[in-house]
Amino acid sequence: MSEQTTLTTEVRTQFGKGFARRLRAAHKIPAVLYGHGTEPVHLALPGHETLLLVRHANAIVELDIEGTKQLALVKDVQRDPVRQVIEHVDLVVLRKGEKVTVDVPVVVTGEPFAGTIANLDAMTLSIEVEATHIPEHLEVDVEGREDGTHITAAEVKLPEGATLVADPETLVVAISTPQLDTTSDAEAEAEAPAADEAASEEAAE
Repeated sequence: MSEQTTLTTEVRTQFGKGFARRLRAAHKIPAVLYGHGTEPVHLALPGHETLLLVRHANAIVELDIEGTKQLALVKDVQRDPVRQVIEHVDLVVLRKGEKVTVDVPVVVTGEPFAGTIANLDAMTLSIEVEATHIPEHLEVDVEGREDGTHITAAEVKLPEGATLVADPETLVVAISTPQLDTTSDAEAEAEAPAADEAASEEAAE
């Protein structure tokens, strides 16, 4: 299940890069809450708690907005590409019992047949699921799977009540046998006689 926590927030009425910098300097993170036809609400989130929250994909959070509680989904997290600090968070209003479409990470479990490897082709899969029951990840068991096995999205086990939105034919995991790179060895063998010949010519001179 997605991690759910409660954040006490502040409504902000000032905007702009300068204000955002001052906000982050005070260990707070700018955010906006929108959805369900409501007017966007601009918020300031507590920095440390938000950092912990967004470590989980599709995190659900209960916002305490000046005494009013509102359930929300973390939709997008914008980070500074260099410093990797959080610059802004987008939150979407949720209603209890509501279903949402989310991209859920795929995790490979088990060990394939000896000598083969499991290649993860689809890092995430899009599913529709009840907002308060979003899984942290989807597991694909490759235990004992042999070379040439292809596991598609249609074969991935989903949590109860969830439906697949991604193309069922999407390749998720492929089992293959690693190919040894013999090119470098062949090149080395071809170069060896030439080197020996050159050394002999130098000795003769």
